[in-house]
Amino acid sequence: MLIRLNRYLSMCGVTSRRKADRLIEEGRVRVNGEVVRDLGVKIDPEVDRVEVDRREVKLPQKKYIILNKPCCYLTQLGKSESGKRTIEELIKDVPVRVFPVGRLDYNTEGLLLLTNDGELANRILHPRYKLPKVYLALVKGRVSRNTLRKMRNGTELEDGFARPDDVRIVRYEGENTLLEVVFHEGRKHLVKRFLAVFGHPVIKLKRIALGPIRLGKLPPGRWRELSERELRQLFSAVGLKYSP
Repeated sequence: MLIRLNRYLSMCGVTSRRKADRLIEEGRVRVNGEVVRDLGVKIDPEVDRVEVDRREVKLPQKKYIILNKPCCYLTQLGKSESGKRTIEELIKDVPVRVFPVGRLDYNTEGLLLLTNDGELANRILHPRYKLPKVYLALVKGRVSRNTLRKMRNGTELEDGFARPDDVRIVRYEGENTLLEVVFHEGRKHLVKRFLAVFGHPVIKLKRIALGPIRLGKLPPGRWRELSERELRQLFSAVGLKYSP
């Protein structure tokens, strides 16, 4: 598979794509022993030898982790312009650079998958594979059985029709309701916008599963590696074969 040289350097953890362009322009990058200054060059990681300042760089071992994202963290790496905390603070001890697959809103908690496996990430995000995302949503008001039936039939939103794969009442909490909602779509603020249409705005939202991967008892702010069994299930769910 051919990829742009600057992207390869970024994937290897050398630097950002922008700074990789600068290294290339300065003549500090070699491909198969030859200095490359063309920013559009593509390489095959399995065939080509890439060096920066005469030192070979290689892709790190593939890594797959889940993070239990707490409330009030941005799903981004690096510092935010707003000064808000980002998930990078929570994964500083991950030994290789990984990237979030999709995102969770600032106030949304729960399961966030991170990896440096671009092919798997693209499959997970592709609507073709309809990977279900399971949420626990605490909403205002007591959801009636009639409203629940209407939710299951779906509704029109400003960006098109939306219908959950499943929605059920977990329990009532005083005057509020805890729902389990399943969507395979990934539209922005989808769960919050969908529930608000029915007069039940979200108080608290937490993702507890992504396809076959479940959050379980992982504490907020902590991460763990996926087991081989989980990886086999996840790869299978998106039409890939897992090879350890």
